[in-house]
Amino acid sequence: MALHNLKGGVGKTSAAVNLAREANRDRVPVLLWDLDAQGASTWVLGGESGLSKKVSKLLAGKSPLGEQVQHTPWERFDLLPADIRLRELDRLLDASADGDKHLKRLIEPFGEEYGLMILDCPPGLSTLAEQLIRAADRILVPTIPSPLSVQAFSRMLDHLDLKKRQRERLSPFFNLVDRRRTLHREWLDSPPAALGRPMRSWIPYASDVERMSLECQPLADLAPRSRATLAYRQLWQELKAELDA
Repeated sequence: MALHNLKGGVGKTSAAVNLAREANRDRVPVLLWDLDAQGASTWVLGGESGLSKKVSKLLAGKSPLGEQVQHTPWERFDLLPADIRLRELDRLLDASADGDKHLKRLIEPFGEEYGLMILDCPPGLSTLAEQLIRAADRILVPTIPSPLSVQAFSRMLDHLDLKKRQRERLSPFFNLVDRRRTLHREWLDSPPAALGRPMRSWIPYASDVERMSLECQPLADLAPRSRATLAYRQLWQELKAELDA
């Protein structure tokens, strides 16, 4: 499962961390791969940024990627940490011998140990984004209820030039929702057609989410009864039901 958006600042990392923790609470062995060089997920989970091997060697299979996995404070919840050198990822993927399936081949071996792998991806239109379509069973797109967010989603669809079955893997969901705003309420009731069929669950704007980076904890541990925590729990249950179907 990948978290991706053309835009930054839409709550991608908070969604990746909290969905991973909810799956972990549901007794699913989870691995989160922080592919964003900024390393926000790594920070929140208390990981140590930086890979011990060159990214080029890891991608080429000259050094096992699995050796870079770090344990988090939660049992059966592991982390592949961010590295500033991941900025080179697009160039390296473009140069890979096995073309647009390279990322998929890299992550397949982890299926033997983990029930769920979550990819926290950098924003933008990139080779990585194109390979996600082939590698992930589901690409979640956190979307703020605003015309610019819908425009960004449409641009992403146009850039990726998706076939129908690939398009079905893309699942936008509303994030940072403020029900005091008329547009936010209207779009929850009647989403724009350009978004297709967004997830039913949505995540409210909450100050607890901002505290995650201060306390270095997912919401389930930081504020177990908050509205945002319950919303992520509901989103995970909706995803789980669809993936199991």
